[in-house]
Amino acid sequence: MRPLRIGSRGSVLAQWQANHVRDRLAREAGVQSEIILIKTSGDRFQQANVSQIGLKGVFIKELEDALLENRVDLAVHSMKDVPTEMLSGLTFPAICKREDVRDCLVAAKQLKLAELPSGARVGTSSLRRQSQLRHHRPDLELLELRGNVDTRLRKVEQGEYDAIVLAKAGLDRLGWSEKITEVLSTDISLPAVGQGALGIEARADDREVLEVLARLDHAATRFGVTAERALLEELEGGCQVPLGAWGRVEEGELILDACVLSVDGLEYIRRRAAGSPRQAEQLGHELARELLAAGADRILKLAGRNLGNE
Repeated sequence: MRPLRIGSRGSVLAQWQANHVRDRLAREAGVQSEIILIKTSGDRFQQANVSQIGLKGVFIKELEDALLENRVDLAVHSMKDVPTEMLSGLTFPAICKREDVRDCLVAAKQLKLAELPSGARVGTSSLRRQSQLRHHRPDLELLELRGNVDTRLRKVEQGEYDAIVLAKAGLDRLGWSEKITEVLSTDISLPAVGQGALGIEARADDREVLEVLARLDHAATRFGVTAERALLEELEGGCQVPLGAWGRVEEGELILDACVLSVDGLEYIRRRAAGSPRQAEQLGHELARELLAAGADRILKLAGRNLGNE
C-alpha cells in the first residue's frame, strides 16, 4: 500500500497522538506514513475565550479541509474535539482503545482537592470542570486556563494558579504522570464526551485506507463514545456546555453515566443508564431525554444565556 499522509495539529500532545497512530500502522498493518502538521483555528486563538471563536470543530476544521482536498489521507483527533454533526464525505473507521477518562489535579504544593484552602486559584479551560468543581468546592476561585498542556503546567509551576485541572490521559501520553497531585474520582468530575479516546478520520470513499484503519478500531471504546455522542447530540450541547458523560462496557453491558449542571454548580442532575452495547446510540438518546425530563433543559438554556453574555 502507498505511504499515508497523517494530518495533525502541531501541539506536543497532538504530535504524540499522530506518532502513536503512525507507529501502530507500521507495526500492525505494515503501512508506512508521514505526519503533516496543520495549524487550526483553535491553535491560532489559544488565548481567546472559546465562545469568541466559535465552538464546533474549532480544533479540527482545517484538518477536515485537508482531508477533503486530498492533502492528507487521515487525521487524528481527540474525540472530545469532534462535533456530533459529521461532515459529508468523511467518516471515522477507527476509534482507538481509550486511555484513562478521568480528570486530574496538578497543584503547586502537592495538595489534594479537599486540602486546597478556601479561595485557592484553580485554573481549567473547561466549563464542565468548573461547574463540577463549584458543585463540590464552591469556596474555590475558578479561573480560565488557556494554552497547550505544557503551557498550562508552566503556569501552575510559576505560581499563576494554586492548582489546575487537566485530562489525565494527556499527561499519561506525554510521560508526565508524575506531575499529577490527585486523580479525581468520576463521582467528583465526570469526563467530557469522548475524553481519553483518539479518533481517526478519513474520506468515506477511500476504501483501501478505511480497511487498513479499521484494524485500529476498539469495539468497546466505540460503543462507549457512541453512547456519549448520542447523548450530547440529543442535548444539543457544545464543548462549553456544563455536561459530563462516561460510557463503558463492563461485563458485557454498556453503562452510561451523565450529569448536567448549572454554571455556578448549584443545580446538579445526574443519571445512569445501562443496556446492550449494540444499542449504544439508542441508550445515549434515551438517557438524554431522561435528563431533560428531570430539568436539564432549563439548566442548559440558562447556561447558554450566561455564555452568550460573556
